[in-house]
Amino acid sequence: MATNGPIHSGMPASELGSEGWHKPWSGTNGGSCVETKRLPDGSVAFRQSKDPDGPALVYSRDEMVAFLEGAKSGQADFLIA
Repeated sequence: MATNGPIHSGMPASELGSEGWHKPWSGTNGGSCVETKRLPDGSVAFRQSKDPDGPALVYSRDEMVAFLEGAKSGQADFLIA
């Protein structure tokens, strides 16, 4: 994976390479999915599958742990209520 500088949210996902992206879940939305990639430092990048060259959202491992634990405990349920 070669980038043109430090890894950060908003950078082109293509700069993170084409290998290692996964669709951890998929719905019935016609193939428009979120893809994720674990980065060497433990952070996680997200991109929109229909725009693989678009911006990536990058979260630290600690941010991902907080989000997943919160989602599992119902703290994000309001988003789909």
